[in-house]
Amino acid sequence: MELVGVRVELPSNTPIVLLRETTGGRRVLPIFIGGPEATAIAFALDGVETPRPMTHDLLKNVLAELGATVERIVVTELSEGTFYAEIHLATPSGVHRISSRPSDAIALAVRVTAPIYAEEAVLDEAAQTVADDEDAQDGAEVPAEEVSDEVVEQFREFIDNVNPEDFAS
Repeated sequence: MELVGVRVELPSNTPIVLLRETTGGRRVLPIFIGGPEATAIAFALDGVETPRPMTHDLLKNVLAELGATVERIVVTELSEGTFYAEIHLATPSGVHRISSRPSDAIALAVRVTAPIYAEEAVLDEAAQTVADDEDAQDGAEVPAEEVSDEVVEQFREFIDNVNPEDFAS
């Protein structure tokens, strides 16, 4: 899968991470995520460095200090509307699979440039076949960078206009 980016679903203003198959039907897997995780992913995509490590940066640093590397992350399951993922870690003692929310796994994967996968059953259930935009109608594919730039711009607009009260239950 390739990480297309993070966008805001309107009218609910809910952040979504978009993953797209790199082969086959190039289906898109949208996963609703929280605002903080969306920010963490967007920061990593934009190369934003914070004065102090954010949570996913801290996890990256801890793993490196312990000699563990992220081999890949896998979106493993969709159950009752909730996505599940695993982080596959290679350590001196072997490979470990750690349960994770997809948003946290993706935020970590972006920081360590680990590949992202999704189980075929998850794609069959939740992925959508979509054209990148109107230009794709004539068979010309829009580069992922252009799609990603648009998604990032939408997310920036969301961040500029969001209030803490928007996340209150």
